[in-house]
Amino acid sequence: MLRHSIAFLVAAVVSPLATASERTKTPNVVIIMADDLGYGDVGWHGGPYRTPSLDKLAKDSVRLEQHYSLPVCSPTRSSLLSGRFNSRFGCTNPQNPRVFPFDTVTLAVALKSVGYETALCGKWHLGSKPEWGPQKFGFDHSYGSLAGGVTSYTHVYKTGEFAKTWHRNGKLIEEEGHVTDLLTAEAVQFIQKKRAGPFFLYVPYTAVHLPIDEPKEWLDLYAKEPDLGVRQYGACVSHMDDGVGKILAALDKAGARANTLVVFLSDNGGSTDTQNNDPQYAGKHPEFKIPARNGALRGKKGQVYEGGIRTPALVSWPGGLKPRDEHSPVHVADWFPTLAGLAGYNPTVDLKWDGSDRWPMLTGTAKPEPCVLYWLGPGGNSLALRKGDLVLIRQNKKPDELYDLVADPGQKTDLAAKRPGALNELTSLLAKVRERDNDAKVK
Repeated sequence: MLRHSIAFLVAAVVSPLATASERTKTPNVVIIMADDLGYGDVGWHGGPYRTPSLDKLAKDSVRLEQHYSLPVCSPTRSSLLSGRFNSRFGCTNPQNPRVFPFDTVTLAVALKSVGYETALCGKWHLGSKPEWGPQKFGFDHSYGSLAGGVTSYTHVYKTGEFAKTWHRNGKLIEEEGHVTDLLTAEAVQFIQKKRAGPFFLYVPYTAVHLPIDEPKEWLDLYAKEPDLGVRQYGACVSHMDDGVGKILAALDKAGARANTLVVFLSDNGGSTDTQNNDPQYAGKHPEFKIPARNGALRGKKGQVYEGGIRTPALVSWPGGLKPRDEHSPVHVADWFPTLAGLAGYNPTVDLKWDGSDRWPMLTGTAKPEPCVLYWLGPGGNSLALRKGDLVLIRQNKKPDELYDLVADPGQKTDLAAKRPGALNELTSLLAKVRERDNDAKVK
């Protein structure tokens, strides 16, 4: 039975922040986000694709075996940077209109206020016009796609109003080169910059989102694979992995690695879409079915089952964390409160976080506090709510489902009929959590 009151559960989502003096010295922060990378795609989860840089990083990391994003991209990005559930902003789909009200205190705003230099090199997708871009929300520097995934060599988004999206600091530009190489080079250049204080670097790659079109040197790694999809997708995974390796090498060369906390995650589960030559993206692209792997997890990108929301995730800090596996659930909204505590940022007003400070859990010095995890899926047509080991799944016009994620991580056995008491308690809690949906939506 779930014995905690609803009021306690909702309040427990936010835990007190430790002061900077209670932590080790303030680290630089690098967050690297893959796009559509599945839980089972990476080497340390037994994936079929070559990820030597990430596998090496995994050995030096706290490996978060139950890390959760949202089912699709913009919602995850909104939660990462706000510390709130995506539903608060009414953001449930990949979104070109502005997501955040202009007065939103983002992770970048918070870190900048305590002396961090901030940069985004990659995919923004929280407002696809320059006047809605990263520099309006705390980033000193920004580069990459204002919109979503772009073509590999021409760097354009889907045909229409937001097709021209490649920019530097809010000014649209044109460049030559593969998108993965360009983002990596920009991130490395930022790390190499001389500075007196700490920095926050956010690198949301467009890989492995379609359209995928990889150069020969990466395709050659998979030359013996008979399936074109495996060759292209594998090359894209390995190309991005190489970029991660270059970023880590730049930190080493700059003498910054020991005091840099590196987070790696994916924005959602792996996709099984078909890449074809429909006119949504300009130009021609290889045609294939995307062979992403979500391990033994049920579901895929766009779904609120585990395969759509549980992602590969690592957090590494040689100066502050010991490598190990961590099986406690972590939501992408937890990163803002956690990193704020490390940076010594204490909000002067209630930021209405749904995430909680996970630092004691990451260090292994304390068990995680009770929390509620909530996902509102694409179009608001599906949702999931987790408390403890149990998760409630609700999908449009279907009976509610209930799963025990410890006993049944593959979500094969629906317990709704066998545990009506637990289902009712989660249903009541869901109603309480949903009262906050859309309370920060741009009007």
